[in-house]
Amino acid sequence: MDYGRKGIKKQQLALNAKGPKWARKILLILAVAGCICVIGVGVMGAAMGIGAFNGMISTAPDLSQTDIGPVGLSSFVYDSNGNQIYKLVSENANRIPVKSEDISQHLKDAFISIEDERFYQHSGIDLRRIMGLGFRALTEGGFAGGGSTITQQLLKNNVFTGWMEESNFMESIRRKIQEQYCAIQVEKMYDKDTLLTYYLNTINCGSGTLGVESASLRYFNKHAKDLTISESAVIAGITKYPGKFNPILHPEESKGRTETVLMKMHQLGYITDEEYKEALADNVYDRIQANNEVVTAETKPASYFIDSLKKQVMEDLMKKGGYTQQQAYTLMYSRGIKIYSTLDPEIQQICDEEFSNPDNYAEKTEFLLDWALTIEKADGTLENHSKEMLKKFIKQSRTGYNLLYKATDDLEDVVNADLDAYKASVMEEGDTIIGENKELSPQPQISFTVIEQSTGKCVAMVGGRGEKTADMALNRATDSPRQPGSCFKVLASFGPAIDHNAKSLASVYVDAPFAYKDGTKVNNWYGDEYRGIQTIRAGIYNSLNIVAVKCITEITPEVGFEYLQNMGFTTLVASELRPDGMIYTDVGQPLALGGITYGVYNYELTAAYAGIANGGTYVEPKLYTLITDNEGNVIIDNRDPVTRQIFTPETAYQLIQAMIDCAKFGSGRQISFPGMTTAGKTGTTSNEQDIWIAAFTPYYTASCWTGYDNNEKLTVAQEAIPKEMWRKVMKRIHEQKELPDIGFEKPAGIVSCDICALSGKLPIPGLCDGHIKKEIFTKESVPTEYCDVHYRGLVCGYDNLPATPQCPFCYEGILTLNPPEDEKVRSGSALIAAELDPLSTGTAAQAAVGHCHHDESFFVQPGWEGILEQERAQYADRVAAAQAAQAAQNNPEAGGGEQ
Repeated sequence: MDYGRKGIKKQQLALNAKGPKWARKILLILAVAGCICVIGVGVMGAAMGIGAFNGMISTAPDLSQTDIGPVGLSSFVYDSNGNQIYKLVSENANRIPVKSEDISQHLKDAFISIEDERFYQHSGIDLRRIMGLGFRALTEGGFAGGGSTITQQLLKNNVFTGWMEESNFMESIRRKIQEQYCAIQVEKMYDKDTLLTYYLNTINCGSGTLGVESASLRYFNKHAKDLTISESAVIAGITKYPGKFNPILHPEESKGRTETVLMKMHQLGYITDEEYKEALADNVYDRIQANNEVVTAETKPASYFIDSLKKQVMEDLMKKGGYTQQQAYTLMYSRGIKIYSTLDPEIQQICDEEFSNPDNYAEKTEFLLDWALTIEKADGTLENHSKEMLKKFIKQSRTGYNLLYKATDDLEDVVNADLDAYKASVMEEGDTIIGENKELSPQPQISFTVIEQSTGKCVAMVGGRGEKTADMALNRATDSPRQPGSCFKVLASFGPAIDHNAKSLASVYVDAPFAYKDGTKVNNWYGDEYRGIQTIRAGIYNSLNIVAVKCITEITPEVGFEYLQNMGFTTLVASELRPDGMIYTDVGQPLALGGITYGVYNYELTAAYAGIANGGTYVEPKLYTLITDNEGNVIIDNRDPVTRQIFTPETAYQLIQAMIDCAKFGSGRQISFPGMTTAGKTGTTSNEQDIWIAAFTPYYTASCWTGYDNNEKLTVAQEAIPKEMWRKVMKRIHEQKELPDIGFEKPAGIVSCDICALSGKLPIPGLCDGHIKKEIFTKESVPTEYCDVHYRGLVCGYDNLPATPQCPFCYEGILTLNPPEDEKVRSGSALIAAELDPLSTGTAAQAAVGHCHHDESFFVQPGWEGILEQERAQYADRVAAAQAAQAAQNNPEAGGGEQ
């Protein structure tokens, strides 16, 4: 429309012209209205666009409250020497953060060249690059992408983390606008080097690595600061498409991308002509493949120690740190914490070498099959099959089958033949195997734990023999409770008796027939013979069952149980109601011999014995000393020992001395080695299914267990494994550490004096000769009474007991009597009284009162004269038999005496 002077006049003439003026007016009005509408819509559209833009900006993340740095970080475990030994990582957390100065300048230049060449010039968004992409989109059709700066990519990865879940174009537009806005803002908050460092610590570099440090180690086994130009170009080229440009899986595609990176670096002046040519000629992919072979070969499941450490850290993060289970897991696996463990690499290596050496196992190894099968039936239902079902099937043709196989060259074939036969018996047409698990483990198995008793630090652990094939596999040192057998004699019976009831190593019990209250006979490990009067010291070094049971019966099982609880055992049962209505408890006489419901863990048994070795002070065992965050801030400080007294120093010293005897000439004599004091206690269950040795030196305490996972009975040769392995390992440890033999410090409260070994009391001169020995005591437990076992005076020839004044069979003589036993011991046995004292012809009740039965009550009973005549006749027969035996002894020709 012409708005000039002539144009306006022309319009006026037209309006004044004759004709239908009203039509022209309507058209004019409509035209004006249309213009107003178009302008209004435009204004409204602009207003709405501005409003929408402002709305997007207003809902953008608050960067002052947001951490733009990488979140998922690998955590690390260090040994006691500070060496990194294990990496803890979850999905999207295989990242090792490094500072700017620890990143090669070549690597920085490579990323800038290929990802954001104007990084140092723009303010968060690259307008020139955006315009170029827009022009190409108009001229070439379609949007090629690639307009994001390094700053925007950083925000996309660490702030706008939900971009992969965007479901429509508008969500992408919204995020992109917010991303660009935030990029401008964040560049005002951080300098370029900080942003670049964050970015290089964030990016996905393939093969499960995040960040350039993790990638450098994975591909080249070197730190990011040490990368060459060609190596830097390889890593910089990965991040656009980590799968496609993975240098291990797709070396040709990676090589093409690497050459593009090098070309850009050369064009932008980051490398010289000579450097460019050298980098292109560098056959970097041979190094990548060689390193990959090493990494693959070294990738193994976590050790038994690490498995247990992870559990302990998780528990402590929740218990001591106050984290929830999920928070603790996230912190441990993806927040870059540092765990400083107690593992001693020298000691662990010795353990690994000895326990993996097949020559250390006396007999040919057997293998136990663990197996499970899942079948999808033709109708779609699932059917699970267990090793117990397999066992039942094979037993139909081999009655002795117990899932054990001899170690032969065709082991796999033999096992597979059994499995194939079973499958053929249960599978039908149309059935499909969708899952099968088969594992063969060498038997008998072992566990071994070493603790430094002065600190409670667990320095080494072996949870089984054979190849460990998975993380968190069965750890027999911490996860598999086994019956402790006689190892409990010291902990539950003899130790508490000395500590609680003022007993001593000289205190005596009669090794004679005995039964629990429920009537179960107590047997000694060496058969049906009995050794008569025995001291507690002998009860320890000779591992005497009846003596231990009598001892706990006297102090009461409740006391022994309380002591065990204080030693940190977590598997004990005070009272448990079972589904069958039965109540189970470990508070009973069998506790003295390790007869408990669930058994104990090797780790806890070792800690208990370490408490004795540490002078009666129990130190809670631990697998780590310190946990810090990635910056070194302390999360949990576990360095200070947590202690409690389980025995007095005097009690512990007495137990140690008796266990030194055990290691020298008792049941544990195979564990001793030259140049070091050793003390310990053996443990064997009544059915020979579990064999233990728990022993210590002045430095370390270690326990070794041997047994079958399926509770088979051990052979005589296999029973020797724990003691032999303990000696071999501990000997090497002390030689490696060059530790001097400092012995065990004697507390000031320990004294010694002469005693009669049969009574544990002061000797009677001229009567106890031949039985006098020196023994140690506390000052409070030194005996003040004289021997009551050796007797000189009137003897009843019929009862072989001290005679009453009225006794018709009395004569002057000397007797060795059984010591009187506590009433709790006598009433604690189900055997009738006469069976308790086989060494006397009188009843046990008479022996208990200290004289023969010919007292006043005998002579007032009805018919006493007839009874006495019978006794006279019996006595005469005994005397005659004794005289005949003596005559034969003195006359070799009659068949007696020495030949």
